[in-house]
Amino acid sequence: MSDDRLIVALDVPNVVQGLQLADRIGDAASFYKIGLGMLTGGGLALANELKQERGKRIFLDMKFFDIGATVEAAVRGIAQYDLDFLTVHGDPQVVRAAQEGKRGTELKILAVTILTSLDRADLDANLIKPGDIHEITLERAARALAAGADGVIASPQEAAMIRALPEAVGKLIVTPGVRPAGAAAGDQKRTATPHQAISDGADHIVVGRPIWQAADPAAAARAVIAELP
Repeated sequence: MSDDRLIVALDVPNVVQGLQLADRIGDAASFYKIGLGMLTGGGLALANELKQERGKRIFLDMKFFDIGATVEAAVRGIAQYDLDFLTVHGDPQVVRAAQEGKRGTELKILAVTILTSLDRADLDANLIKPGDIHEITLERAARALAAGADGVIASPQEAAMIRALPEAVGKLIVTPGVRPAGAAAGDQKRTATPHQAISDGADHIVVGRPIWQAADPAAAARAVIAELP
């Protein structure tokens, strides 16, 4: 039995491998993330196949960032595919442009706050203002939600703080960087378990390698679901 609070990241190179993985997972998952890594490998075709032919929900993780007119046009193009979630950078002007692009559709615009692979040293290297990384994530989330985002992407370590924001009422919190108990962190630096992320206010968790690298991806997906509160 699937639980759409779990979003499985199909971080494989192309549509063929994506479909093969989805076949192996079967009904253990109902929600998939397709990201930039598969964009040139048929990612949109895979999204359409899984959505239209197999009835899955789709999170398209493109992290759009550009001038307003370009973001609006890009989101308008994506919105015609009847997908579920789309990411853009959490800058307020980007969020507002994305909302214009999706107007009249059910597509949810999720604003990226601070990537879960970053820590304070990375922010320093990127000339991001001084301060605690969790507080900066919280501030970016509040500004993105105030600009009209349907939800935010943040590490599970910030989920509780974001959920407590007045701007977060009725909004989605989606947390990558989730690792089942005992799993390696990989390139993620701000992680938590599935149980902790949902308990702290996340609506959806994104899990990739612990599932798609498993010998039995369906069993791995079910094991993650079993950890959810």
